[in-house]
Amino acid sequence: MSGLEEAVTGTSTSAAALRRIHADRAQSAYDRAVATCRHAGITQEAAQLVPTSPVGRAGAALRLSAGSLDALAASAPDPAADARCARNAAAAAALAAQVAASHDTPGAASALRAALAASQAAAAAAGGTAPGRNAALNTAADEAERRAVTAAGAAGWIGIA
Repeated sequence: MSGLEEAVTGTSTSAAALRRIHADRAQSAYDRAVATCRHAGITQEAAQLVPTSPVGRAGAALRLSAGSLDALAASAPDPAADARCARNAAAAAALAAQVAASHDTPGAASALRAALAASQAAAAAAGGTAPGRNAALNTAADEAERRAVTAAGAAGWIGIA
C-alpha cells in the first residue's frame, strides 16, 4: 500500500507515511519544473538572486526547490514542512510553465492551467488547520500533480505523452 493509500484509508497517518506522500509529489513537481525549464531554454545560470524577469524567477525557484528537496531528504519527517517543500516545487513548475507557455505551442495553455492548478492544490495541502495532514487536500494535490504531468507531456514540455 502506498503512503497516499495508507493516509486516505486511515490505516496510517504517521509522519513517515505523510513524508512519502509529500516527497513523491515534490519530486514529481521538481522533475516537471526541470524538464519544463529545459524545454523553455532556462538554464541554471538564468537564476537571479533578485529576479527581474520571468526567466530569472523560474531559474531562482528551481534552484530553491532543489535546496528544499535536499533538506527534505536530510531531515526528520515533518508533515507541514514536507508539504511546504511540495508546494515550493509546484510553484517552481508553475513559473517554468508560464515561460514555456509564452512560446504558444499546442497544448501550452492547457499545460499552464494544469501547472497553476497543481501549485494551488499543493498550497492548499500545505496550509489550513492541519498543514500537510489533511487527507482530502493531499489527495487533491496528488491528482492535480498527475494532471499537470500529463498536460506538460501533451504540450511536449516533458518526455511523456
